[in-house]
Amino acid sequence: MLGLGALGVFVGADVQRGTDRFVAPLRENDPTGLTGLLPSSGFRYYSVVSHVPTMTAADYVLTVHGLVDRPLRLTLDDLSRLPQTELVRDFQCVTGWRVPDVRWTGVRLAALLDAAGPTPAATALTFRSFDGAYDESLTLEQARHPEVLVALTMLGGPVTHDHGGPVRLYVAPMYGYKSIKWLGEIELVDAVAPGYWEQRGYDVDAWIGQSNGRDDEPV
Repeated sequence: MLGLGALGVFVGADVQRGTDRFVAPLRENDPTGLTGLLPSSGFRYYSVVSHVPTMTAADYVLTVHGLVDRPLRLTLDDLSRLPQTELVRDFQCVTGWRVPDVRWTGVRLAALLDAAGPTPAATALTFRSFDGAYDESLTLEQARHPEVLVALTMLGGPVTHDHGGPVRLYVAPMYGYKSIKWLGEIELVDAVAPGYWEQRGYDVDAWIGQSNGRDDEPV
């Protein structure tokens, strides 16, 4: 493990991402703490299911539906052709770890909402992962925040499967559980429905430093 970590440092980011993928499950089950000595990109890999299907660029479709005038079905190519926004922001997990200065690019969620045309009854969004289990929510106002992206790239390349690719949400001003991985569906609804972790005790409004009893600095 130490050899792999050192190799990641000297060879570069691509090898480091591979090292992270190998070491992540070991960190989760390491009673010694020795895996904490390994170099890493800083991300920890979480999933609430034992297996997530892999979506290729040819397979992927994002649906936007519900209380909208114009339901959308967007392939990865469709999303790539839309105006892209770049952000360099930290990723802050509610469990305490933070990855600084992550480069993200993608489509502003507000732009997709404009294209779909929410009806007057729409006040919130429900997001569903194609892992079949994870869901999340934002109010319509929160979803229009300029630093909420339907992210296509991160860390200098396409969003990898382990990071929630090919498409994930990135909600910069909120804790990481709002940035749903493996994004497959966005439904416009008439009320906020607490997501997977909110049903297990986390705050529905997850502003960094202003929720969940934490005082982290904003990103």
